[in-house]
Amino acid sequence: MQWSELFQAEKEPTEKQITEFIANPLWRELSDHLQSTYKIKPKCVYSGCSMGDGYWKGWNIKFKKSGKALCTIYPKEGYFVAMVSFNAKEMDDADILIQLCDEYTKNKYHQAKSSKLGKSISFEVTNEKILHDIKELAALRARSIKKNTTQTA
Repeated sequence: MQWSELFQAEKEPTEKQITEFIANPLWRELSDHLQSTYKIKPKCVYSGCSMGDGYWKGWNIKFKKSGKALCTIYPKEGYFVAMVSFNAKEMDDADILIQLCDEYTKNKYHQAKSSKLGKSISFEVTNEKILHDIKELAALRARSIKKNTTQTA
């Protein structure tokens, strides 16, 4: 059954239900890492997006630091999709970091379309290498957010 069918807009899933649906230890590892490293709490947000035959529809989990998303998680049965977005100012650093990533991550990054605002990339997190890459990409976002917060203070 589709995630969006199990948990419609009026029925926000619990942390336990999310974990049981994803049924993959990589999810718990990423969630624990982001929460402990950045002292943030995940927030469930409902999306009615109809793109991709409902692929993006349903509850997603946002990990935000200072109001900016480090990554957004889309639960799938047996795995999850992590979307990481980079603004135009972060693109040079992201281009460098991506060279150290797994081939899957590199390919997804290079296939994603860029705009003058930046780039959003979604990764199917199915193994430890991709999980490691998501942690590093989220760290890049966190450093950028911290740098911007320091500069404006």
